[in-house]
Amino acid sequence: MVSAVVLLNVEPGQVNEVGARLAELKGISEVFSVGGRFDLVAIIRVQDNDTMAQLVTERMHSVPGITNSETLIAFRVFSEHDLAAMFSIGLE
Repeated sequence: MVSAVVLLNVEPGQVNEVGARLAELKGISEVFSVGGRFDLVAIIRVQDNDTMAQLVTERMHSVPGITNSETLIAFRVFSEHDLAAMFSIGLE
């Protein structure tokens, strides 16, 4: 699993529309509207680097209204959610 955080700026008045369109893309698990220097934060979780590259450079950037982005690739993920998922495999 490959994870990334994408920080996005969007055109004025487009936060909700862009956020909703991004949330529909396979591989984007959450989109947050935030205060500060960026307008949106997208959390990506995909199987491999090729899928990540296609999602970020092709599918995300085809969404109208995005003016700037910064992608932060995760080396490791430290979260209770991920640990719980790892230990619950096959225990349903």
